[in-house]
This record gives sequence, structure tokens and C-alpha cells, in this order.
Amino acid sequence: MNLSEINWDFNAAGQWPWPVKAAAIFIVSATVLGLGVYFDTADQVKTLNAAEQKELELKNSFEAKQKKAVNLADYQEQLMQIEAELYEMIQQMPTKEEVASLLTDISQTALASGLEIRLFKPSPAINKDFYAELPINIEVIGKYQELGLFISGLASLPRIVTVHDVSILPKDKEKDSKITKDNKVLKTGDMLMKVTVKTYNESTESAAPTKTAASKKRGNK
Repeated sequence: MNLSEINWDFNAAGQWPWPVKAAAIFIVSATVLGLGVYFDTADQVKTLNAAEQKELELKNSFEAKQKKAVNLADYQEQLMQIEAELYEMIQQMPTKEEVASLLTDISQTALASGLEIRLFKPSPAINKDFYAELPINIEVIGKYQELGLFISGLASLPRIVTVHDVSILPKDKEKDSKITKDNKVLKTGDMLMKVTVKTYNESTESAAPTKTAASKKRGNK
């Protein structure tokens, strides 16, 4: 078959040889199919992929929620225990009437440890979620062992007292020495400790957890 002898006029396509007609039909069909895929099927494929991705996300979300549902009883028990412990801690906070007494206890603890109190300055209360912080800036002077006794004594107080921003430095050399009869300088070994001591009581701006959790915990035992 000589292709140069074929009349390629589209209006004369009926006279083309069958192989040429078959090739033309194939090309036209492939073009139509390609355009159909591009303008229609491609969007459907994208929609399908998005749906499959959404299905995977929902499946993972369902499995995570199912695990939580299975352990719901354990979570509730843990929550009750946390609430009960929190209530017990709140019970250890001093009331407003007890704050003055607690301040006295802190200063007495320092004196009982053999320390010299240079600064004892309570600061205004700082309100938190359901409690208020009562910071006290303290500076004391004494031996290292006495400072340790003071910190230990604070931990033994019946009310919650925490220690923050501890700084321990030697005293000024001139003040931290004694002169003997022989004009010899003897160092006393005193240290200056600056510390912020915090105690806590119930805030007036928000309600603290009630005794319900603690009561439930004791009732379940």
C-alpha cells in the first residue's frame, strides 16, 4: 500500500484502505478516551483518593477512641484519685487566719536552727487557678549545717511550704571575720542564704475542688 496514493481529504475517508481506516478510528477513539479521562475520570480519581484518606483518618480516630472507651473505667478511677490527693493537699493549706501563725512558725524555725534573720519580708498574694501563693523573701546568716537544718525544718511544718530561688554565698569578708587579741583574723565560716519561701491558701477568686472526690474514693474502698 502506497501512502502517497491515498487521498487524505477527510471528506474522502470512506475511500481509504481498511488499515488506514482502522488506524484513524484508533487515534480518534484514543483521543476521545484521553479527553474523557482528563476532564471527568481524573476528578473522580482525586475524589476517590480523598475519600480513602478520610476513611483511613476516621478509622485511626475510631481505634483511638475505642482504646479510650475500653480504659474509661481506669481513667475515671485515676481522676478520682488525683482529685482526692488534690483535696488532701488543699486541706494542708493554711487558712487566712492561720497564715500569721505560719509566718511565725517559719521565723521560729530559722531561729531554732541557730540562724540570724537579716530579712523576713512577706509579699502580696499571687492568685492562681484555685489557690493563692504567699511568697516570703528571707535572708538568713549562719553555718552551712544550720542552713540545712532550717530547710529541713520547713519541710517538717504541718502546712505546705515550698522553697524557691535558693542562693547561698559567703558573707562579706570584713563582716565574716573576728579579730583576736593577737590581731589575727579568724573566719567564722558564716554563709548568707537568700531564699523565697512560698506557702499557699485558697484563692478567693475561684472555687477549689470539693470533698466529693475524696468521699467517693473512701466509699469505693
